[in-house]
Amino acid sequence: MSSETLKLTQLVDIFNALFLDEQNTRLQVGAVEPFYQAPKANQPAVIYSRDNYFSSALHEIAHWCIAGEERRQIDDFGYWYNPEGRTAEQQSEFESVEIKPQAIEWALSMASNHQFHFSADNLSQQIDASESFKQAVRSQLQEYLQENKMPHRAKLLFDRLQAEFADKSLLEGVDV
Repeated sequence: MSSETLKLTQLVDIFNALFLDEQNTRLQVGAVEPFYQAPKANQPAVIYSRDNYFSSALHEIAHWCIAGEERRQIDDFGYWYNPEGRTAEQQSEFESVEIKPQAIEWALSMASNHQFHFSADNLSQQIDASESFKQAVRSQLQEYLQENKMPHRAKLLFDRLQAEFADKSLLEGVDV
Protein backbone atom coordinates (compact mmCIF):
# COMPACT_ATOMS: atom_id res chain seq x y z
CA MET A 1 0.00 0.00 0.00
CA SER A 2 1.47 3.37 -1.01
CA SER A 3 1.95 6.09 1.59
CA GLU A 4 -0.69 8.22 -0.19
CA THR A 5 -3.20 5.36 -0.04
CA LEU A 6 -2.43 4.76 3.62
CA LYS A 7 -2.78 8.47 4.38
CA LEU A 8 -6.09 8.58 2.49
CA THR A 9 -7.39 5.58 4.45
CA GLN A 10 -6.44 7.37 7.67
CA LEU A 11 -8.22 10.54 6.47
CA VAL A 12 -11.41 8.58 5.75
CA ASP A 13 -11.25 6.93 9.18
CA ILE A 14 -10.60 10.24 10.96
CA PHE A 15 -13.31 12.13 9.07
CA ASN A 16 -15.92 9.42 9.57
CA ALA A 17 -15.07 9.06 13.27
CA LEU A 18 -15.49 12.81 13.74
CA PHE A 19 -18.52 13.47 11.57
CA LEU A 20 -20.54 10.38 10.66
CA ASP A 21 -22.56 10.30 13.87
CA GLU A 22 -22.27 13.97 14.85
CA GLN A 23 -22.95 15.50 11.41
CA ASN A 24 -24.56 12.55 9.57
CA THR A 25 -21.88 12.82 6.89
CA ARG A 26 -19.33 10.33 5.66
CA LEU A 27 -16.35 10.56 3.33
CA GLN A 28 -16.14 8.12 0.42
CA VAL A 29 -13.12 8.06 -1.88
CA GLY A 30 -12.72 6.57 -5.34
CA ALA A 31 -15.43 8.34 -7.35
CA VAL A 32 -14.98 9.22 -11.03
CA GLU A 33 -16.01 12.81 -10.23
CA PRO A 34 -16.22 14.59 -6.89
CA PHE A 35 -19.76 15.05 -5.63
CA TYR A 36 -21.65 15.89 -2.45
CA GLN A 37 -24.78 13.81 -1.97
CA ALA A 38 -27.15 15.37 0.52
CA PRO A 39 -28.65 13.11 3.19
CA LYS A 40 -31.59 11.01 2.03
CA ALA A 41 -34.26 9.34 4.21
CA ASN A 42 -32.20 7.26 6.64
CA GLN A 43 -28.93 7.67 4.73
CA PRO A 44 -26.11 10.04 5.71
CA ALA A 45 -24.75 12.68 3.41
CA VAL A 46 -21.74 11.47 1.42
CA ILE A 47 -18.72 13.45 0.29
CA TYR A 48 -17.31 11.65 -2.75
CA SER A 49 -13.74 12.53 -3.69
CA ARG A 50 -12.16 11.85 -7.05
CA ASP A 51 -10.33 8.58 -7.54
CA ASN A 52 -7.92 7.97 -4.71
CA TYR A 53 -6.41 11.44 -4.45
CA PHE A 54 -5.76 12.83 -1.00
CA SER A 55 -5.95 16.41 -2.32
CA SER A 56 -9.37 15.78 -3.88
CA ALA A 57 -10.69 14.50 -0.57
CA LEU A 58 -9.35 17.55 1.28
CA HIS A 59 -10.83 19.89 -1.33
CA GLU A 60 -14.29 18.32 -1.15
CA ILE A 61 -14.15 18.30 2.64
CA ALA A 62 -13.26 22.02 2.56
CA HIS A 63 -16.44 22.80 0.60
CA TRP A 64 -18.45 20.84 3.16
CA CYS A 65 -16.76 22.70 6.03
CA ILE A 66 -18.02 26.06 4.83
CA ALA A 67 -21.46 24.99 3.62
CA GLY A 68 -24.25 26.05 5.95
CA GLU A 69 -27.03 23.78 7.19
CA GLU A 70 -29.35 24.68 4.31
CA ARG A 71 -26.76 24.05 1.62
CA ARG A 72 -25.83 20.71 3.18
CA GLN A 73 -29.39 19.55 2.45
CA ILE A 74 -28.87 20.04 -1.32
CA ASP A 75 -26.78 17.85 -3.64
CA ASP A 76 -23.47 19.56 -4.43
CA PHE A 77 -24.61 22.25 -1.97
CA GLY A 78 -26.69 23.80 -4.77
CA TYR A 79 -23.60 25.44 -6.25
CA TRP A 80 -23.29 26.18 -9.94
CA TYR A 81 -20.40 24.62 -11.70
CA ASN A 82 -19.10 25.32 -15.17
CA PRO A 83 -16.93 22.44 -16.32
CA GLU A 84 -13.61 22.72 -18.09
CA GLY A 85 -13.54 25.25 -20.89
CA ARG A 86 -14.57 28.29 -18.84
CA THR A 87 -14.06 31.76 -20.27
CA ALA A 88 -11.81 34.23 -18.46
CA GLU A 89 -14.93 35.85 -16.95
CA GLN A 90 -16.29 32.49 -15.78
CA GLN A 91 -12.85 31.65 -14.40
CA SER A 92 -12.81 34.89 -12.42
CA GLU A 93 -16.21 34.02 -10.94
CA PHE A 94 -14.96 30.51 -10.15
CA GLU A 95 -11.96 31.96 -8.32
CA SER A 96 -14.13 34.30 -6.26
CA VAL A 97 -16.06 31.37 -4.74
CA GLU A 98 -12.98 29.17 -4.30
CA ILE A 99 -10.99 31.43 -1.95
CA LYS A 100 -12.36 30.06 1.33
CA PRO A 101 -12.48 26.39 0.29
CA GLN A 102 -8.92 26.49 -1.02
CA ALA A 103 -7.71 28.27 2.13
CA ILE A 104 -9.29 25.50 4.22
CA GLU A 105 -7.85 22.85 1.91
CA TRP A 106 -4.42 24.45 2.36
CA ALA A 107 -4.80 24.44 6.15
CA LEU A 108 -5.89 20.80 6.14
CA SER A 109 -2.99 19.97 3.83
CA MET A 110 -0.57 21.59 6.25
CA ALA A 111 -2.11 19.70 9.16
CA SER A 112 -1.71 16.47 7.16
CA ASN A 113 1.86 17.23 6.14
CA HIS A 114 0.66 17.11 2.51
CA GLN A 115 1.65 19.40 -0.36
CA PHE A 116 -1.04 21.95 -1.31
CA HIS A 117 -1.57 23.08 -4.91
CA PHE A 118 -3.80 25.90 -6.04
CA SER A 119 -6.56 24.67 -8.30
CA ALA A 120 -7.80 26.67 -11.25
CA ASP A 121 -9.77 23.60 -12.39
CA ASN A 122 -9.65 24.76 -16.01
CA LEU A 123 -6.81 22.77 -17.53
CA SER A 124 -8.26 22.51 -21.04
CA GLN A 125 -8.06 26.30 -21.38
CA GLN A 126 -4.56 26.33 -19.90
CA ILE A 127 -5.69 28.95 -17.42
CA ASP A 128 -3.69 28.75 -14.22
CA ALA A 129 -4.79 30.24 -10.92
CA SER A 130 -4.32 34.00 -11.11
CA GLU A 131 -1.84 35.76 -8.84
CA SER A 132 -4.66 37.79 -7.28
CA PHE A 133 -6.49 34.54 -6.48
CA LYS A 134 -3.38 33.01 -4.94
CA GLN A 135 -2.89 36.10 -2.79
CA ALA A 136 -6.55 36.09 -1.71
CA VAL A 137 -6.25 32.42 -0.68
CA ARG A 138 -3.03 33.20 1.25
CA SER A 139 -4.73 36.09 3.05
CA GLN A 140 -7.72 33.94 3.93
CA LEU A 141 -5.44 31.19 5.22
CA GLN A 142 -3.60 33.69 7.40
CA GLU A 143 -6.90 34.89 8.83
CA TYR A 144 -7.98 31.32 9.57
CA LEU A 145 -4.71 30.39 11.25
CA GLN A 146 -3.54 33.60 12.89
CA GLU A 147 -6.89 35.02 13.95
CA ASN A 148 -8.41 31.64 14.86
CA LYS A 149 -11.34 32.18 12.50
CA MET A 150 -11.45 28.76 10.89
CA PRO A 151 -14.99 27.35 10.57
CA HIS A 152 -15.84 24.95 13.41
CA ARG A 153 -15.89 21.68 11.43
CA ALA A 154 -12.66 22.64 9.64
CA LYS A 155 -10.98 23.41 12.96
CA LEU A 156 -12.05 20.07 14.47
CA LEU A 157 -10.60 18.21 11.50
CA PHE A 158 -7.49 20.43 11.35
CA ASP A 159 -6.68 19.68 14.99
CA ARG A 160 -7.23 15.94 14.56
CA LEU A 161 -5.17 15.77 11.35
CA GLN A 162 -2.37 17.77 12.94
CA ALA A 163 -2.31 15.35 15.87
CA GLU A 164 -2.27 12.36 13.49
CA PHE A 165 0.05 13.48 10.68
CA ALA A 166 1.92 16.68 11.08
CA ASP A 167 5.32 17.45 12.41
CA LYS A 168 4.16 20.35 14.57
CA SER A 169 7.38 22.21 13.82
CA LEU A 170 6.13 22.57 10.22
CA LEU A 171 3.30 24.78 11.45
CA GLU A 172 5.34 27.02 13.74
CA GLY A 173 6.09 30.36 12.16
CA VAL A 174 4.37 29.45 8.88
CA ASP A 175 4.78 32.21 6.36
CA VAL A 176 2.01 31.78 3.79
